[in-house]
Amino acid sequence: MKYIGIQTQQLRNNFRSTLLLVLFPCVILLLTWLFFMIYGNFVFSNPEFQAYNELTLSEWANQSFFSTAPLVFGVCLVWFLIAYFANTAIINNSTGAKPLDRKESKRVYNLVENLCIANNMEMPKINVIEDSSLNAYASGINQKSYTVTLSRGIIDKLQDDELEAVIAHELTHIRNRDVRLLIISIVFVGIFSFLSQILLRSMAHMRLAGRNDKNGGSTALIMVIVLVLAAVGYLVTALMRFAISRKREYMADAGSAEMTHKPWALASALRKISGDPLIEAVAQKDVAQLFIDNPLKKGMSVAGKLFSTHPPIEERIKILEQF
Repeated sequence: MKYIGIQTQQLRNNFRSTLLLVLFPCVILLLTWLFFMIYGNFVFSNPEFQAYNELTLSEWANQSFFSTAPLVFGVCLVWFLIAYFANTAIINNSTGAKPLDRKESKRVYNLVENLCIANNMEMPKINVIEDSSLNAYASGINQKSYTVTLSRGIIDKLQDDELEAVIAHELTHIRNRDVRLLIISIVFVGIFSFLSQILLRSMAHMRLAGRNDKNGGSTALIMVIVLVLAAVGYLVTALMRFAISRKREYMADAGSAEMTHKPWALASALRKISGDPLIEAVAQKDVAQLFIDNPLKKGMSVAGKLFSTHPPIEERIKILEQF
């Protein structure tokens, strides 16, 4: 695998973060405009509507769009700001993570501090998930919120060299600014998920109301258009997730080998983790992509592997063993 320097990786991740920040509102606004254009095509086919309307289709769609766009953009902006600045609390709540007590876990704190000192990094916060399975992740958007979270199982079941290698992997994610990019991706995915749920609930309500509604045909039309746009939104969400390259895990593995000079230790740790990565508290696929190994996977299908946010752990182990 071609070597990429730390600064190059950081610049790439900063660019991708900015690109996602710019693309997301554009996608939301484009979907809003498409709704009015598609709905307008059907509305303007009604002679009665045309008789009472002097605007053309494009003029009506643009007018409707410009009157609605500020509200749509404002709601998404508020959601983004809340999720962006509250991401640590949201992720901790989703994973059940709590601060790790220093007095009871001197071993972990010593490993983290030694790696940070050796690599001129500031000490992140350390959290623990009280779960006997083996997994870990890094999170945060800046130095104040950077956190390395370990499961109780990974702390208790890995040897020092193996645990050090896992911590180095997560520190590499922080150093390369992968975590900031992933947080932005998760926030955007959350917005699409929220909008999809609202649309589906609205469709269910409209279906019930439309049974005794003389405008049932119009209601059904709106439902179909919303369903199509929801599908488009889901596809865009998937593309945004895949924009966060799976190579970040390979880079973090390489960073761990560079920090510890023990690639075999991470390979051994990954082999143990792959045997029991399931974290019971984790139920959201978007949060699962933060972990060193997907904590939700249960016998993935071919399609599941194709759309996975993580490369196969067997391949990662094979590459580490070749160092």
